[in-house]
Amino acid sequence: MSALEAYASRNPDEIHTDVLLKARQACYKARDAFYACLEKESNKKPTEIASVGLLYPAECKASRAEFVNHCRASWVKHFDRLYCKNKRVQRLLDDGGQTRRGPLTLPQPYTFKPSSGL
Repeated sequence: MSALEAYASRNPDEIHTDVLLKARQACYKARDAFYACLEKESNKKPTEIASVGLLYPAECKASRAEFVNHCRASWVKHFDRLYCKNKRVQRLLDDGGQTRRGPLTLPQPYTFKPSSGL
């Protein structure tokens, strides 16, 4: 018997209401409001700590609380990771290649002596 079957046999009538359509839509709406607040308040100093090292300004505290209340903890963590990854990629793309112009070349010491013959 698989783990899923064992879980289903223990809880045959349990309905997880937090994954139903209306709850998911409420979660997405709260998520979008929080990340919109992050973008709008991006010039302010982040003082609050969220999951996965995400920092946000105090002005977004209320929308963060709504986001955490409407979504499963695993979803919040997933969305925070996704947001951080997308911001990191965007930052690298916006860099314009100014700091990364091709392969990194380090000075190599001359390690082999030329042989005069075999």
